[in-house]
Amino acid sequence: MKNQLRVLRAQRAWSQADLAEKLKVSRQTINAIETGRYDPSLPLAFTIAGLFELSIEAIFSPDDAEAGH
Repeated sequence: MKNQLRVLRAQRAWSQADLAEKLKVSRQTINAIETGRYDPSLPLAFTIAGLFELSIEAIFSPDDAEAGH
C-alpha cells in the first residue's frame, strides 16, 4: 500500500518519534508504514486520518499491483 504519511508528517515538521507519540505506536511502526513494509490496521488508519483531518483514501492508496484485486 502506498501512503502520504512521510509527506504529511514533514509538512508539520514532525519527526517519526513525534508522530509515533501522537498515535501511541512505536517509531519503528511509523517507519515501517512509511516505507511500505507494514500496512496499518483499520483502527490505526482511522486514527491517522483523524490526526491529519483527512480521509483514509487521501492518505493511503493501493499499490498498482494490488489495484486489480
